[in-house]
Parts: sequence; C-alpha cells; structure tokens
Amino acid sequence: MLDSVVYLLYRAGLAIAAALPLRFLFAVGQFLGSCAWLLSGKYRRLAECNVAIAFANEKSPRELRRLVRRHFRRLGANLLCSAKLTAMPPEEILQHAEVENIEAMAREFRAGVPVVLVLSHLGTWELFAQLMPKFVGFVRNASVYQKLGNRLIDAHVRRTRSQTGLELFGRQDGFDPVIELLRSGGGVGVLSDQHAGDHGLWTPFFGRLASTSPLPGLLAKRTRAALIAAGVYTTGPARWRMVFTERFDQPGASVAALTSRINEIIEQQIRVAPEDWFWVHNRWKTPQPNFLLGRYKRGVHLPPGLSPSDLKPFRILIRSSNWLGDAVMSVPAVRAIKNGRPDAHVTIAAPMKIAPMWKLIP
Repeated sequence: MLDSVVYLLYRAGLAIAAALPLRFLFAVGQFLGSCAWLLSGKYRRLAECNVAIAFANEKSPRELRRLVRRHFRRLGANLLCSAKLTAMPPEEILQHAEVENIEAMAREFRAGVPVVLVLSHLGTWELFAQLMPKFVGFVRNASVYQKLGNRLIDAHVRRTRSQTGLELFGRQDGFDPVIELLRSGGGVGVLSDQHAGDHGLWTPFFGRLASTSPLPGLLAKRTRAALIAAGVYTTGPARWRMVFTERFDQPGASVAALTSRINEIIEQQIRVAPEDWFWVHNRWKTPQPNFLLGRYKRGVHLPPGLSPSDLKPFRILIRSSNWLGDAVMSVPAVRAIKNGRPDAHVTIAAPMKIAPMWKLIP
C-alpha cells in the first residue's frame, strides 16, 4: 500500500515537472536545495566532512562551507531538472546540452571494440540514459544499475529508459548478460564513484583510501572492451556539457591498476566543477569493526609513484595499559594494527612512567 502511495506521488511530481519550463525548474531546484542545506543538518555535515577530506589542504574553511552551500543548490537544481529531462526527446534535450568527443566511443564501436563507459554522479548524470542511444544507437547500449526499493517506481524507470533503446541490467541479476552484450560489440555504462563496501578495492581517491568497485576493470579485461569515462558539467541555468575522454585503458594493465586509474579520472572531473558532484554520499566510509584493510579480499592498491607517506592519514588512537608488562605484551598487536593499512598513523596514549618504552618501538 505504501509503495502505491509513494508511486502516485512520484508520478504526480513528474507530471508537474513535465509541464513547467526547464529554466524555471532549475531556479526552483536551487531554492529547494538551499532549504535542504539549511534544514538537513545530517547531510550538510556529511558534505562538509567529504569536501574537507578532498580539499582541506587546498581551500580555507570558509571556502569549504561555501562549496557545500553551492553544492546543495546545484544538486537541487539538477535533480529537479532530471525529472523533466527523462521525459524529453533527445532533440529537445540537445537544445540545453552540448556533447563533446562522443566520437571517442563511436570510433571504438565502428572498429568492433566494445566499450565500458565509466560514469559518476556528476551534474545531471541521467542525461546519458537519454542521449547514448541517439549518438551510438548502431550498437546495443546498456547500463548497470541498482534496483530501486519501490518496485512500481523501478518498473516505471525501466520503461522510461527503455523507450530510448537503452537496456538495463540490475546488479542483483548477475553479470552474464552484461558480458554477453559487450562481447557482441555493445556498450555498457557503469556508475563507479560510490563506496563499494567489503567487495571493493581500496585505492586512493583525493589522496585518501576509498573502497572502489573493480567492475569496470573486470568487464574490460573479460571482454577486451575499451574503457572511456564521461562526465556532465552544469554550465548555466538549465545548461549542461557532456564530455567524453579518450580511451584510457593500457594493454596488460591489471584490474587493480585500471580501478586506481578510474579514481584518478573521476577526481579530475570533479575538480573541474566540484559543486556538481554528489557530496552527500559517504564515499570514504570506514568499515566497522574491520578497519584493517589487509583483511579484505581485494586489499589495497597504490598507483605507481605513490607511497604510503603520500596518503592522507588514517589516525588511530590506542590507550596503553598502565602496567609495563601488559604494555610490552600488547606491542605485537599494535604493530599488527599499524601494518594493517598503509595510511595508518598510530598514536599511543600512555602514562608518563611507561611512555619511554613506547618511544623505543619502531
């Protein structure tokens, strides 16, 4: 029953958005974003924490706060506009959006090479679902997505996107259909910028280790597909620019190396327009209680030229026992914690009488 009510409200919202001019929706979205910044303390604090991780060494606290406020306004505007854009034909969308270097994808398709398109939650990322079939519709186009909790809304989203010729594959359905599509010479878009949990590879993102999905690299290696990235930037009120990179995978590169390279490219995209990215997601989430990354299946990968000392520190405070004998016995455990992740900076809180012992421990 609740799903049905939410679905009806969702469809009513889409109908209202479809009837309003795009520039008006953009302005209303900015206002709603400002309200969300003011009222949603939880997400405002999360965004402030995230931008501090990314830019604390580059921007002042005042600049970081301003960035968060601009982000909420931009996010509100782009989300509200997306409600209308998903119902617009590609020809009308292109009156508001520029597309740069789509030829990088088309060239690979014409050569018979499949493409894994690396996407991020940047700007109005929903534009890819609307525009890809128009520009490279001579091959099969698909997207890997996370099914929505409301089955009615999920079914509507699938119907809407399929009208443009885009195929959708749910992550829960396995990846055999995705691999089959790529081996047939098609293209698959994968959002690659969110926390990947226990199944991710820990590799730097803005200098701090983040769990990152290896899926794009795995698909590329399994099917010999080209890796190309794309991002959407907001250039003005209800105006966007979609930019594609050149192919960036290297022959013989490991999945870990490709995954690390993807993080580097997404970071470069975000730096172009920081307010366009989705800062209200816990990208650098610390796993609890297993924060020692060496225990995870895929472990940690640092790109060539980057040493552990270059990473932003993961600070660990350990309280020492008051007794010398117990403190000595805990040294192996402390060393194991220190070696459990390359970015670990361990501080020991110890009584003055045994502090000299801890200072002798390398």
